[in-house]
Amino acid sequence: MSFNGKPVSFEKLQGMCAALVHRGPDDEGFYLGRDKRVGLGMRRLSIIDLQTGHQPVRNEDGTVWVVFNGEIYNFKALRTHLQGLGHALYTTTDTEVIVHLYEEYGPRCVDHLRGMFAFALWDESRRQLLLARDRLGIKPLYYAEAGGQLLFASELKAILQVPEVERNLNWTAVSHLFTGLTTSPTESIIEGVLKLEPGHLLIASPGKKPQIERYWEVRFEPDYSRSEEEYAEELRERLEESVALHLVSDVPLGAFLSGGIDSSTVVATMSRLAPGPVKTFSIGFSDQDFNELDHARLVAKRFGTDHHELILEPDVVDILEDLAWYLDEPFGDPSAIPTFMVSKLAADHVTVVLSGDGGDELFAGYDRYVVEGRERRFRFVPARLRRLLGLLSRLMPEGMRGRNFLRHLSLPELERYLDALTLFRSEDKQQLFRKEAFERLPLYEPFRLEAEKRTHGDGHWLTRLQSLDLKGYLPLDILTKVDRMSMAHSIEARVPLLDHKLVEFAATIPPELRLRNGTTKYIFKRAMRGILPDEIIDRPKHGFGIPLGRWFRGQLGNFVRELLLSETSRRRGIFNAAYIEQLVLGHEHGRELDFRLWTLISFELWCRTFLDRRAQPSLRSAARSRVPLVKEGSSL
Repeated sequence: MSFNGKPVSFEKLQGMCAALVHRGPDDEGFYLGRDKRVGLGMRRLSIIDLQTGHQPVRNEDGTVWVVFNGEIYNFKALRTHLQGLGHALYTTTDTEVIVHLYEEYGPRCVDHLRGMFAFALWDESRRQLLLARDRLGIKPLYYAEAGGQLLFASELKAILQVPEVERNLNWTAVSHLFTGLTTSPTESIIEGVLKLEPGHLLIASPGKKPQIERYWEVRFEPDYSRSEEEYAEELRERLEESVALHLVSDVPLGAFLSGGIDSSTVVATMSRLAPGPVKTFSIGFSDQDFNELDHARLVAKRFGTDHHELILEPDVVDILEDLAWYLDEPFGDPSAIPTFMVSKLAADHVTVVLSGDGGDELFAGYDRYVVEGRERRFRFVPARLRRLLGLLSRLMPEGMRGRNFLRHLSLPELERYLDALTLFRSEDKQQLFRKEAFERLPLYEPFRLEAEKRTHGDGHWLTRLQSLDLKGYLPLDILTKVDRMSMAHSIEARVPLLDHKLVEFAATIPPELRLRNGTTKYIFKRAMRGILPDEIIDRPKHGFGIPLGRWFRGQLGNFVRELLLSETSRRRGIFNAAYIEQLVLGHEHGRELDFRLWTLISFELWCRTFLDRRAQPSLRSAARSRVPLVKEGSSL
């Protein structure tokens, strides 16, 4: 959208869409406003209404237009409601309900949507642009002001196709990355390119400063009036309702199956509702310490799924450059690798997959909650003694046994929890970054500052930590990974455990029923007892990990050295090569530093892809398109 009166460049709009072919290989469409001061572009992955669902979609008189990424699962009920109000719909797609809901309710149309979405809506009559992102952050939305225009897209790389966007590092986001594995909730790795947070709207008009407002926030308010059995029964009912909604599709559909309780629950529920065998997809490793295929096979056999597997070997160097392109930003979670590969496996069979993401945040499934429950006794240690422990830890040499433990004990509750999640602490960063780069990092720690904004001092300690993870770790890490890696292969990943109605119900479950006597997901496991095999319910939690540390000490060892200690990396002037050498040597001698090394690898590969080469839409993206990159006559 133009702020300076100049018309929107159709060529730039085409270029932005060309960078997103992988997200929408089936169709392409554009809208230019009457005075060409606003332009909408869309790459479409056809899921619902394959014939008439072309975007952008308009209202009856062409004064409201929308481009939309995601799925509205209650769209059929909304269509009936809107038709009853007198609206004439010209498609059978879920997208069209958005424009008519907007006509009725304005920006609060989002209150009526049940699903995952990021959309841009232009109101020609009011000269108003509305950007909206779904409640939990399942779908991404970036925006920036540059060259007198407001730019927006599902991925950063699309915005980077506009020459006016300068490719300068955002040092606040860099600091957040090397503390918490991801860039920050509101800022991208590129200075000036921002993210619209989950549950937020952005409203903009020519000549006015864009306004951002929150429209939804989950609140944990335990209801102690119901019994344990009542909670378990309602949870089963709500799970079935959500999965049923997520099965709406006009294309083949399947599920990721890890063998954990979350994905197994989704598959079990799908099997009851689907007309035929559910297609399931799993990744395994020859390293048995990381291999979960036996559990996935158990579930697949129990529910008679059409099961597909792939064994991942340490020959992933060839896909790492692709990973940097599709991840869009540096990303410190190496489980992006198996997520990329299981999506590739699924793409040979289906266009939509359901996943079990979100269960750990909703029902207290992380082992770190158990650890914090044990460590809470340290809150009674006097503040003076904690300070003494902290001083003692700083006097101990780096790597000395017990140093990190004493430091950990010296911290208050929230900082102690964040410390366990921290990649590089402040003193580590001072060694990691060269002096001139370290001085560009913010004085405050953005990772901790964002965490403090997402927690509240009152309420149960478990509720505070779950709220922190639901609003931070979930959208920044888990959902980002699943969205980018599935869309890299032009498939849509749906997360039925994050239906907002189910989330709101889960927030009423007392914390004592989420974590009981060291048992994580207590009420969830009770609800699924008798439906899932006991071996799945009672197995210890196993994250979506990969034997990356062993790969780095084995077949990938030379790759790590050659990349991180290369002349290209040194010339960047960001990192202290001697400290990276220490990290590599320490890892080779058995210290578990794979997350640190992976974050450095991801950052360096991102720099080479987006800064050094000034990446344009690549051949791998164009090859995924099932239509020409530009459709003749598609502008309006």
